[in-house]
Amino acid sequence: MTPETHREMVSFIWNICNLLRGPYKRSEYRKVILPMTVLRRFDCILKPTKAKVLQEFDKLKGKSENIIRPSLCAITGREFYNLSKLDFERLLDDPNHIAQNLNSYINGFSNNVRQIMERFNFGQEILKMAEKNLLYEVVRAFCSPKVNLSADKIDNMQMGYIFEELIRIGAEQSNEEAGHHFTPREIIKLMVNLLLSPEEDLAKSHIVKKIYDPACGTGGMLSTSDEYIRDLNSQSNPILYGQDLNDEAYAICKSDMLIKGANAENIKLGDSFTNDEFAREQFDYMLANPPFGVEWKQQKNFIDREQEVLGYEGRFGAGTPRINDGAFLFLQHMISKMQAVSQGGSRIAIVFNGSPLFTGDAGSGESEIRRWIIENDWLEAIVALPEQLFYNTGISTYIWIVTNRKEHRRKGKIQLIDARDYYIPMKKSLGNKRREIGDGTNSKPDQISDITRIYGDFIHADTRTIKTNGTEKTIAVSKIFDNDDFGYYKVTVERPLRLNFQANEDRIARLDDETGFKNLAVSTKKNMEVKLKEEAEGRKRQESIKQLLRKLDGAKLYKDRKLFLKDFQSICKKEDFRITAPEEKSILSALSEHDETAEICTDRKGNPEPDPELRDTENIPLKERIEDYFEREVKPYVPDAWIDDSKPKIGYEIPLTRNFYVYQPPRPLEAIERDIQGLEKDIVRLLQEVSR
Repeated sequence: MTPETHREMVSFIWNICNLLRGPYKRSEYRKVILPMTVLRRFDCILKPTKAKVLQEFDKLKGKSENIIRPSLCAITGREFYNLSKLDFERLLDDPNHIAQNLNSYINGFSNNVRQIMERFNFGQEILKMAEKNLLYEVVRAFCSPKVNLSADKIDNMQMGYIFEELIRIGAEQSNEEAGHHFTPREIIKLMVNLLLSPEEDLAKSHIVKKIYDPACGTGGMLSTSDEYIRDLNSQSNPILYGQDLNDEAYAICKSDMLIKGANAENIKLGDSFTNDEFAREQFDYMLANPPFGVEWKQQKNFIDREQEVLGYEGRFGAGTPRINDGAFLFLQHMISKMQAVSQGGSRIAIVFNGSPLFTGDAGSGESEIRRWIIENDWLEAIVALPEQLFYNTGISTYIWIVTNRKEHRRKGKIQLIDARDYYIPMKKSLGNKRREIGDGTNSKPDQISDITRIYGDFIHADTRTIKTNGTEKTIAVSKIFDNDDFGYYKVTVERPLRLNFQANEDRIARLDDETGFKNLAVSTKKNMEVKLKEEAEGRKRQESIKQLLRKLDGAKLYKDRKLFLKDFQSICKKEDFRITAPEEKSILSALSEHDETAEICTDRKGNPEPDPELRDTENIPLKERIEDYFEREVKPYVPDAWIDDSKPKIGYEIPLTRNFYVYQPPRPLEAIERDIQGLEKDIVRLLQEVSR
């Protein structure tokens, strides 16, 4: 089945929704269409063995489930069966009891299928359709020869496409995020290629590999990696594991696993963070496309508690990202499930948006997570993908390859690949998806293989030629960096505090805005009489301080704080008035102004005090000595500056786009002028046409 053919199938199935208009809103169509499609797929697959299963069951009645199940599954060739004498066609024989019969038919399935239908909550929809006299028509529509979902007509991969298209359309109808549940297959193929292409042992006979997706959606990543390994080695035995929070996606994924003969019990429902169903498992390969920019507020208490109690023994010891994007939590969760290198190690492929590359300053959760990954030498490569690849967003996306068993040539290195121009436009867009990466089928270029080759060659400045503004340019697509290239010291650069002081009326009036001074006339006593007395005494003290300041020469501008304090303290001594530390702080704040020509303010030890308003920071590459950078980049411009040695932090960011930036010169002025003149002529022509 070609993509065009399976789209025709999707279109026909979705058109069945026309029967639901009225009783169902457009946003509710998927509640019927998805479970009915799953049921129809099961029905078509079991049809060839239906009679034999019923005959065998008659012989096995009364025996235990442990005997019945293997015997019947051996006949169907699947991990499921149905014991009802009904099928989709026979349901139409009794229109008056179709709801009762459909429920009976569903209850005739093996337990694993019944659990799937429960997650669709389909019993409620059967009742609703029956009440509105819709159920018979819907079942009859799915019995159409055009909805032939048998295995010999539609293989598992094609069925996956159909499920995903139905989910996408349903999500669009209900304004939901379709991309939370599945990933375009060409992206999955690229991820699987990058993850598995270096693996030499996959060709070994009867090799067993465990593959895990903590946000598995409809199971596309698991299915594609399984297919890759089996195509390479028919005797291999990939074991698939997945978990997802969404009931609908989980039900479809589990259906898909049942149909293809995988262990569907390894597909779990639930939150991978707060209810990790594979807490004690480790895996050979892990893939994920976690939701972009989704907050983790509901899981915060659980995650914070785990981090506090377990630290690096748990999943989140390196830190946590900001609350509005939990993507990095998925990667940490997956890293916690890597096998030890002595046991073969693990490889991870995960799709991120741009945020994990650079969000967060030195010391922040994101920076600390990047630091932890890079300093452990786990980050192997990042591939920048074209925009407009996903159904629910057109933003830039990136594939990260993370592993604890790098090849020798990759140790201490990180490869960045710019694959943003590796796409072909789609003839018809699907949601926000307007581009795809060519996979070599249907006369498309094999761009997946091209990117995989660039990754495998591991060459710095691998190049390609592109056309920009009519001219050809050769640009880099692959660059190799040391781990330290992405680290930096964030240092605080201080400059000395320089203030002048003057006791004129304008500056004295500023005292009323100083918190320490205002608090003199504020009482916290509950007794009103005591409160009023204390506040009156406070106001009196405020006025006394102002009068003392007026005894200074209001015209004199002090450019040395010590001299100002000396003169003021002398007056206080003559008046036998003691100034407290908070009061002195308020006076100095109110009567001062910044002045680059003033003397430097120093502390009691004679060290210069920093000016908070002139404080700045510098990001210094890890490969460079802080002192050398400071002498070269800072001192020549601010000679009195110094570095606060108590505040340096180490941060990590990955400015991928900046590393592949290609300067594009502006267009010649003559060309711009010609365009403007052309536009002017068009405007004049249009105005003449309007005025006729």
